[in-house]
Amino acid sequence: MKVKLDSMNTSYHRLSFLEREEISRGLARGETFTSIAIALRRSKSAISREVNAAGINKHAYRAATAEKRAARQTKNKHRKRKIETNPKLRNYAINKLRCRWSPKQIEKQLKIDYPDNKEMLASHETIYSYIYVLPRGELKKELLSCLRTKRKHRRKRTRLNNKGFEKKIEDMISIEERPKEVASRTVPGHWEGDLIVGRYNKSAIGTLVERTTRTTILIPLKRRDAKTVRMAFAREAKNLPKQMRLTLTYDQGREMAEHKLFTKETKMRVYFAHPRSPWERGTNENTNGLIRQFFPKGTDFNKISRKEIKHVQRLLNGRPRKCLDFRKPYEVFRELVALET
Repeated sequence: MKVKLDSMNTSYHRLSFLEREEISRGLARGETFTSIAIALRRSKSAISREVNAAGINKHAYRAATAEKRAARQTKNKHRKRKIETNPKLRNYAINKLRCRWSPKQIEKQLKIDYPDNKEMLASHETIYSYIYVLPRGELKKELLSCLRTKRKHRRKRTRLNNKGFEKKIEDMISIEERPKEVASRTVPGHWEGDLIVGRYNKSAIGTLVERTTRTTILIPLKRRDAKTVRMAFAREAKNLPKQMRLTLTYDQGREMAEHKLFTKETKMRVYFAHPRSPWERGTNENTNGLIRQFFPKGTDFNKISRKEIKHVQRLLNGRPRKCLDFRKPYEVFRELVALET
């Protein structure tokens, strides 16, 4: 007779520590979620949710760890955020959002405006979570419209491999080890890189931006795999004068997994920004926004020719920039190269 598991417990109560131990033992014996659910008189979905919530391979599930996680989640569920209990902080954040400030900018400004008042400090994650947990209504709609991306839901921020662990790039060199001269922009030749992804994530172009001159290189890509990206980026980099290819700062996207080969081919050392920290490559992020004027979201880059992409590159580099006292990136780049030779 087929057992209808989901009807076993009409009034759900959370798993006990003893039940979690039975789940752990059952998984160690190779039992299925169904057989464990029958033994505990729980639904199969309850067992599946419990194991998957750990975010690890099911064979690594441990009762004690799961119990601590559940207790922490229960505590967090009933704990009010600082921004909800502090009207002054809440109004400050809302006013800045209405001025189109990002949560990260608000976090930094709070530290400047209230350096000695811990009650008036909030992380960008706290501000984001406040916005996204607001009930449906005009305020939530308004604040979401103030965000640059205007997403209605927060994305999951981890990239997992098939075992449930975040996949890391081997031998990454942290941005914290990057020479101080890069941050000051006093020495040219330091670049930031990224991909701009096209429609349905099926196409992309690469972008390289020089931090001092804002010179931009757009790189046509046939694919987004690490080998294709490494070869395309290296081909463009090797066309640069030697003194103008010193370092590259990139995010932790898997397309830069062959960074050691890239460094060997170009002599440019690659530094990786912290996860989910686009402000550490602010020049590149701002430039990507300018590029989107020509290639808006939804563009299929497979249908854009190399000639068109390079035409946009010339337009960007031939346009006066306020940060360069309204000089053009190409002009400043050529002058600095001439000084170095």
